[in-house]
Amino acid sequence: MKLLVIEDNAAMQTTLQRSFERRGFRVSVCDDGSKALNRWRASVPDVVLLDLSLPGEDGLELLAQARAEGLKTPVIIITARGTLGDSILGLNTGADDYLPKPFDLDELEARIRALLRRQEHAVELPRAAQAPAFCGLRADPDSGAVYHGAQPLDLPPREVALLRALLVRPGQAVAKERLFETVFADAADAQPDAIEVVAYRLRKRLAGTGAKLVTLRGLGYLLQPDD
Repeated sequence: MKLLVIEDNAAMQTTLQRSFERRGFRVSVCDDGSKALNRWRASVPDVVLLDLSLPGEDGLELLAQARAEGLKTPVIIITARGTLGDSILGLNTGADDYLPKPFDLDELEARIRALLRRQEHAVELPRAAQAPAFCGLRADPDSGAVYHGAQPLDLPPREVALLRALLVRPGQAVAKERLFETVFADAADAQPDAIEVVAYRLRKRLAGTGAKLVTLRGLGYLLQPDD
């Protein structure tokens, strides 16, 4: 498994490289945002660990360029800029996960392996199916963001994951078990009932969008027009 670490802090860079090489990864490092995209293109890794505060080019700008070019490598943002706003901005720009510093290396490894499992089980869909839309809600297949009309929805990552999963088949029920596996793929200790909490919060946030989240007991959840 190839890991690209884009990080300008020498101590953090060394720690990540040594730790993950001991765990069986092949690790390459880059400490300059203006050079990182060339490194990414030259040898496409399985996962990118991306700091946001980089010399040469900001991490978010680098990520936006990579996604615009069609580079779909899973990205975990690792940064000291750990506010909710930074997290949302990073995920809407195209990151797959976000881990504020300081973090536990075991947790980081678990998140990396969760992304790799998700990639292994992903089914390639026709392009039309990758950008589902319903009642003005639309999931962008490249950035991962969800929009209502032209406006991005400011949602936490798990609510985004749930909404994206439901947008694939609007009007059709999706089993709770399947949604749980999608929304909590990176949380081995989560309980199945946790999906109900995410659904409850998403239902409230959809108010006024023209769509509503409906619970079908014994079947799961679906999206319907909010008549």
